[in-house]
Amino acid sequence: MATKQQGDAALKTQESKVKPPPMFQVVMYNDDYTPMEFVVDVLQRFFGIGRERATQIMLKVHTEGRGVCGIYPKDVAAAKVEQVTAHARKHQHPLMCGMEET
Repeated sequence: MATKQQGDAALKTQESKVKPPPMFQVVMYNDDYTPMEFVVDVLQRFFGIGRERATQIMLKVHTEGRGVCGIYPKDVAAAKVEQVTAHARKHQHPLMCGMEET
């Protein structure tokens, strides 16, 4: 702890320890109805993922039942989940997307 003299008063500065905000992963879940190409398009459009990587994630969702789309602060992750869900419903697909704390 550092002490600074200013006039007659001694000012003590304290180092504050600020933790980074908790991060959340956005997860996409497999279903038997949403076309694979639609999933790839969603990954590219809402997560900024290139076509090759989006295809890899889509295949992981298809074969393992779930895949991580990205890791974000809570408010960003929640917005991504909402955007993906709204887009899927607009196009009449049951695509499921959620978020989990990392």
